[in-house]
Amino acid sequence: MNDRKTTNILLLIIVIPLVFFLFKTLSFILIPFVSSMFIALLFLPLMRWLKSKGCPKVLSLIIVVLIIATFFKLSGELIQLSSKEILSKDNAFLDQAKVKLSGLLYSIESFFGVDFLQGEDTLASFINQETISKNFAPTVGFISNTLTMTLTTAFFVLLLLAGSIDIQKILRITVLKQQFSSIKTFMKIEKDLITFIKVKFFISLFTGLGIGVSCWAFGVSFPIFWGLFAFAINFLQMVGSVISVVLLAVFSFVEIETTSILFFFVATITGVQVLFGGILEPIFMGKSFSINVITILIMLMLWGYVWGIPGLIMSIPITVFIKILLEQFESTKVIARLISGNNEGIKVKIGKL
Repeated sequence: MNDRKTTNILLLIIVIPLVFFLFKTLSFILIPFVSSMFIALLFLPLMRWLKSKGCPKVLSLIIVVLIIATFFKLSGELIQLSSKEILSKDNAFLDQAKVKLSGLLYSIESFFGVDFLQGEDTLASFINQETISKNFAPTVGFISNTLTMTLTTAFFVLLLLAGSIDIQKILRITVLKQQFSSIKTFMKIEKDLITFIKVKFFISLFTGLGIGVSCWAFGVSFPIFWGLFAFAINFLQMVGSVISVVLLAVFSFVEIETTSILFFFVATITGVQVLFGGILEPIFMGKSFSINVITILIMLMLWGYVWGIPGLIMSIPITVFIKILLEQFESTKVIARLISGNNEGIKVKIGKL
């Protein structure tokens, strides 16, 4: 028995890296599929409600498609408005940015005693024709891949909502062998992930509004753009809020002359992130989403490496999905409690041993 246990552990050590290698290799199809699964979960309750009212499935799908199209239409209008806001800015800002950034870079060079740019113009050394031409092809490739994955995701969403792909049935065949257990687990996964996505969306929305209003109140340029940026990047758990505050603090350093006002502005946007991300989000998530901070960081690094930006966005929903599955088996409940940071079950297990 000990030899068999050792063999199983060694096989598990070999299989896990192989599985993640396959995830990375097949990312072009797995990213749209997993994304579509989370999107479809949002609309499954609406589909069931329409079905209970006698609405045909085709009409229900059309209603869902119209809702999604309306969301993208509104998002496009906001992006266009933000683009017009940026393009309307004159060249005075760039000149001011050159002066401020040159002064900041000079202070850093003086502190470290190193000449990073060897006397070159600060912005010109970063932004030149050669740099733009080098980044043009990767940018076009990124846009092309994003468009392809978006269309593939939309296709999978329609298949999932139409019932062509039954996630509950797949769980019953592959992981959960009992019909009742698979239905119960699927309903819990659906409920928890819908709650997570809804809370994350509204927290990100109010965070974006708070950042945009703060920029407008302190006279920082492009408040609509910064609000949209804060909303979008807030979906990156833990990392997104730090990135938005740091970038906006650097940008405001160029525009705000008075040090005290700059300090209050940075304190305000930090307070917005702390209020919504650090206080309100954990309250609305509830105890069912209590995940260890170490687990969050590990999952962010792991899925970020495997799937890039989509992996960073989906890392926490995937962790919640895995945690719920692990809770269904007695042998893996200890791992689920480790993920959630609940050590009571582990103490009991150790006590029994």
